[in-house]
Amino acid sequence: MVPCPDCEMASCSSRGRCTGKRAKKTGRRRSSQWGRENYIQHRYKDMLFLVVTDTEETDTEETNTVVKRVRKTMVTHPSNTTDWGWGSAMPHEIIHKIFQLVVDSEGAVPTLCRLAQVCRLWRQVASSPDLWQRVSVSHCWKIPNKKCPPQIKDKIKKTIKAVIQERLSQVLDFSLHHWNDNVPLVLESLSSFCPLLTSLTLSHCSKVTADALVSVGECCPQLTTLNLQDSQVCGNAVSLFLRVRGASLRCLYLSYSSQTNNIINLLAGGSCPELRVLEVNISIKERGTKMHLPVEGLQAACPKLEVLRLLNVDFSLTSKFSSSTGGLGFRCLQELCIATSTDSDVDDSNCKRLLRDCTQLKILDLRGCYMVTPECISVLPCPDLERLYLGIHCYGVSLPSNGCSLLTRRWQHSLQELDLTAQRYSESDMSQGLEILSRNGTNDTLQSLNLSGTKVTAAAVRHILSSCPALTHVDLTSCRNIPRGLKCVYRGLEDVRQCLKTLCTKMQEMSGE
Repeated sequence: MVPCPDCEMASCSSRGRCTGKRAKKTGRRRSSQWGRENYIQHRYKDMLFLVVTDTEETDTEETNTVVKRVRKTMVTHPSNTTDWGWGSAMPHEIIHKIFQLVVDSEGAVPTLCRLAQVCRLWRQVASSPDLWQRVSVSHCWKIPNKKCPPQIKDKIKKTIKAVIQERLSQVLDFSLHHWNDNVPLVLESLSSFCPLLTSLTLSHCSKVTADALVSVGECCPQLTTLNLQDSQVCGNAVSLFLRVRGASLRCLYLSYSSQTNNIINLLAGGSCPELRVLEVNISIKERGTKMHLPVEGLQAACPKLEVLRLLNVDFSLTSKFSSSTGGLGFRCLQELCIATSTDSDVDDSNCKRLLRDCTQLKILDLRGCYMVTPECISVLPCPDLERLYLGIHCYGVSLPSNGCSLLTRRWQHSLQELDLTAQRYSESDMSQGLEILSRNGTNDTLQSLNLSGTKVTAAAVRHILSSCPALTHVDLTSCRNIPRGLKCVYRGLEDVRQCLKTLCTKMQEMSGE
């Protein structure tokens, strides 16, 4: 006799719902577990079925049909086979190539972490160290406004150390973002297992110790880029790092701190002769002491410098030479950015000292430098300037009424982007400057034009829009002479063409009136 499946009693002769005492207890347990009695549970190996019954009795025939269908499927696809789709049949090399294309555009994290969860084959391919060459890690475990418990901290340590040891043996570019703890552990792991590292970024990180940073410099001989912006670096960690790895360093990104002047003096002293990019930034709300920039010393010690950015930094130029005219300038400089959102002390003489002999300059950003005159800018030794930013974002300053025509006449053949935000050039000077820039109706070079807050006229705007077919960005916000409804930002070729069409229509209506 087969035991009853409900009460497990061999003497039970009921058919359908069992009435035994044990069945009642089991029924009560099931009722408390599922919360309602119209769910019937059916298990088959690793699968769980919940069959909804609207009536009190179970439709056993329908349930048996479902189970038979599942059994037939499992016979067709045996349980020992986990990959039934196209992924298991595709060659290993093809999957690797696809993963490489995705990683190149999206980065290794979290792309490879997610791909590794699909199947064993994808996990094996995603574990290839040559796919983990560009890695960016943020603090995704932390819950906002809550401290991590000790067990979570231990798990984080083990996870990051295991990932670096097992996956990042061929990493070239590593970035760490928003880590307040375990930064020394990460740096020590990188120095132990990542000898090919070429770029290191620590953004919004805390407790960057000197020993950990120096260990990376000593154990990673190919390291050429260091980015420590918006991170809290302990003491003279950067100075010690430059003494170890400064001779081969090419790119250095810093945030202004009490140690910045010492770092700049080390650069001017010749610690980084191969430096190509130097960027120092500061928070808009934060105002520190003035930074001293020995410009002639930097020009002599860093002759290969191509990019110099001092973002929102209040600085003054000093000289290590007896005469400020001695030595050569930044002959390889291609970009100079000294933009600021507050008052700037940079004047014509400072601008000329910074850009002496800069014949290769392509990008000049002087936003906020209201003391630099158009006459000084127009005679700079850079014949093919492509991007010029002269926007003013501070109020209550004295600005010249003429100068637009000087700038456009000098670089009408090469300008791709021009920003004149809030400049006080007169209507006639703006019209003349834009007419020169249009090059008699055939300017295929200009792509972006920012005229926000200027006195530009509607006729001048119509002429420049019709003469520059490559324009994809035009800013006409707060332009008093532009008709209502057109004072906005236009992005894209179609948007700019629609602006020109609407402007012509409104000007015809105004002339008819």
